[in-house]
Amino acid sequence: MVAHLLKLKLLLLRNSLRRSTWQLVGVVLGGLYGLGLLGLIVAGLIVLGTLDLDLMRTVAVLGGSAAVLGWLVIPLVASGVDMTLDPARFVTFAVPMRQLMAGLALGGVIGIPGIVTLVAFLTLALTWIRYPAAAVAAIVCALCAVLLCIVGSRLITTAGTALSSSRRFKDLSSTVAIIPLILLGPIFAGITAGFQNSPEFAGELADILAWTPLGVFVAVPADLAAGDALTAVARFCIGIGTIAGLAYLWHKSLSHALVTPPYNAVTRKGAGNLGLFARFPGTPTGAVAARAFTYWIRDPRYAASVIVVPLLPILLWFISRDSGDLSLLNYLGPITAFLLAWSISADISYDNTAFWLHLSAGISGTADRAGRVLALMVFALPVVLVFTIVPLWLSESLADLPMMLGLSLGALLTGAGFSSVLSARYTYNVPLPGESPFKTPPGTGFSMLAIQAIGWVVLMVLLLPEIALAIAYLVTGDAVLGWLTLLAGVVLGTAVLIGGVRLGGAWYDKRGPELLQAVSVNK
Repeated sequence: MVAHLLKLKLLLLRNSLRRSTWQLVGVVLGGLYGLGLLGLIVAGLIVLGTLDLDLMRTVAVLGGSAAVLGWLVIPLVASGVDMTLDPARFVTFAVPMRQLMAGLALGGVIGIPGIVTLVAFLTLALTWIRYPAAAVAAIVCALCAVLLCIVGSRLITTAGTALSSSRRFKDLSSTVAIIPLILLGPIFAGITAGFQNSPEFAGELADILAWTPLGVFVAVPADLAAGDALTAVARFCIGIGTIAGLAYLWHKSLSHALVTPPYNAVTRKGAGNLGLFARFPGTPTGAVAARAFTYWIRDPRYAASVIVVPLLPILLWFISRDSGDLSLLNYLGPITAFLLAWSISADISYDNTAFWLHLSAGISGTADRAGRVLALMVFALPVVLVFTIVPLWLSESLADLPMMLGLSLGALLTGAGFSSVLSARYTYNVPLPGESPFKTPPGTGFSMLAIQAIGWVVLMVLLLPEIALAIAYLVTGDAVLGWLTLLAGVVLGTAVLIGGVRLGGAWYDKRGPELLQAVSVNK
């Protein structure tokens, strides 16, 4: 049965590569990236073996702890990314629990992350090759560390199945989980500052992690190399006990998940409550706007695009704080406008099969495009205005307000018009409704990045008049150029918006069935 589960995992991976050429290209690129990363890790671990014993121990413990922590944290922030052997799918099959757990655990190694982790931990044997006993122990500890990673991640995934069946919890967790990923730069910068300010910080942190389940297995070879066999045995026992405890909890959680499969809660609402549809105009454009705005509020995939907005001030401050020049914060408005306008460039792709509602209702392309833009403008316009005015007010640079408003409004209006054309012309694979915002079918990344890269270039070209006038204003300081930037942003932006809605609507009317077919197979 274990071999059958492993074969099933391989068959699912193979079949996923047959769906499209782009998926195969994406997997190949991902494999090359993983191979390159693995090569750097292996080379670094081999070189590490030539250094001082204390430094070897510190680097090995910190790196190993980070790897184990990654396996435990990723299921929390990216649930649903790889569910090819989802335990919920085995509810109707009488698979013995031990064999199911063994198959799921070994199946977790199959894939780029599992292989990279396994080879990296095994390479620690080469790091300790100068100490034969430590090198032998490193092989055993490597296998135990990988087992700890797999069992821990499977426990977290299985335990979260019941909670993830709640749509409210899934939406909230998916949205909140994006915040630490966006702030990875400041977080790593803070950790780096800690290392720089205190030379003993790394060693002290390694000493602490070496007694935790995160670092016990990578610390054992270091203890043997230092001649402290008693401490090595104690740490190894802590690691084995942790694996046993996690396996027991996984067994209980999996048993509960198999006999009590998750269900979708049903909520009741009073009759006659139209929600947002009662607050938008009773027209085709208003109906589309109400539906699109509902997505912005309740769909975590859209929230992933919006959650970065309140964090932009932090990111811009972090980027500019080292130079001491915080003038970059004055451009918060234009940057926010650019990102928000671009966020509707894949709105039809996010609709998936629900796009048939628009076609079956006979909504014109212009009404569809205008409705989605209207839903965006309801919150984007106030946010952009606030993010443009407040930084200038705080920095006492309100003289630049006309120029900045021109850039912001130009980016928002022009970007919304261009996105209305792009989303009606090109679609690509996105997370399906109800899935994690992080989940993307294999091979999608390359096509998505290509469309976005070219789209950004085209959008920047469309914004060249406003950008040129803004640069001229900054160089000369002529207030007239600032007001011309505002005029260009409003006039040209409105023209591009109207033209984009009409052109996108024309393509929508012409390619409606093809669009439905395209988004229906993006799975």
